[in-house]
Amino acid sequence: MATRDLPQLLLALALLGACGGGIEPVPGDDDTTPGDDDTATRDEWDVKLDQREVDYNAALRIAALRLTGELPTLVEIRAVADAPEAQRKDVYESLVGGYLDGPRFARQMIGFWKDTLKMGDAAELDSAAVFAAMVTVEGRPYTDLLTAATGTCATTDGATFTPVDCANGVTTHAGLLSHPGVMRQFFSNMAFRRVRWVQETFACTAFPAEIAEPQNLGGNALYTAPWPFESIQGADTGGRVDFHDLSAVACANCHATMNHIAPLFVSFDDQGQLQGSPQVAVPIDGAPPVEFSDYLPAGEPTAWRLGVATPDLPALGQAMAADPAIAECAIARTWNWALGKTDIVDTLSTVPHDVIADQIAAFTADGFNLKNAMLAVFTSDDFVRF
Repeated sequence: MATRDLPQLLLALALLGACGGGIEPVPGDDDTTPGDDDTATRDEWDVKLDQREVDYNAALRIAALRLTGELPTLVEIRAVADAPEAQRKDVYESLVGGYLDGPRFARQMIGFWKDTLKMGDAAELDSAAVFAAMVTVEGRPYTDLLTAATGTCATTDGATFTPVDCANGVTTHAGLLSHPGVMRQFFSNMAFRRVRWVQETFACTAFPAEIAEPQNLGGNALYTAPWPFESIQGADTGGRVDFHDLSAVACANCHATMNHIAPLFVSFDDQGQLQGSPQVAVPIDGAPPVEFSDYLPAGEPTAWRLGVATPDLPALGQAMAADPAIAECAIARTWNWALGKTDIVDTLSTVPHDVIADQIAAFTADGFNLKNAMLAVFTSDDFVRF
């Protein structure tokens, strides 16, 4: 099957499921005879997927375009095509490994990270993607994107990377979480765009980020966050923004988590420079600067998730690095990129956990080496079958 037929196959599979397809007896070698108690049943999607055939030349074309930005050479194509069948897999995997170790991979990673971070085309904005590309190309832990204290405003001449410390007033950096380009790009009222960027980029889900058993608190909407309702501010507790509003939707469903993260980002100005006081505004008359009490009651700690307090950005980075959802997001994004899918959050191109569970485990055991994870994806059985 040609590579271009894959989207049509997946669409056909989706339509089969949407039109009531399900588990039905499938004729075949393991079909039971009438009257048997153990009727063979298989999901029709699995049947279709099992009909795919290995095609290393088609896989090589896609891998080369993703990892080098260019089609494979005639020599590479012939190396795969002319290899004895028993050796073809090894030849293909060797070529993919060469792509990952080659100079063009760095260029591809800069583009990958510009798209992923939704940043670029200005030196300060590019440096975030360059840093992320450097971490990937050099085989450093993916978690450095959240925890690195130095070199986070990296530069490149196209062939080599140079770590450069960001000069935006931060005493102890936390990877991209304190990057001036990120803070500049996602400046907004109450720093909520910065919080949303953190959640969607590294956890691969939109808000609400935490969901519990719905509670009826007497309004017109149910409250579904696990946090105590009183853990965030509302008009009834003197807040200037009513996050306790239940008249139409429960604002607190998202803001229970958002309000515990946002105060960590409020002192970066619109150029990404850290100042000694809040720089973002409350969207009310006069647009006054925010105060801690706009988010949380006195004594309530900032936190990544319920029970995971994060008093500063380095602590936030460490908490995120320890969250299994971050590793899963990294592998899911890698799969979507390899298969030519659109953004996992913007278009809901999600990847079922069961599909990538083994690769998440390997990624974690390997010290979060994303480059090695990419090799595993591009040489996986699912990638080379069409």
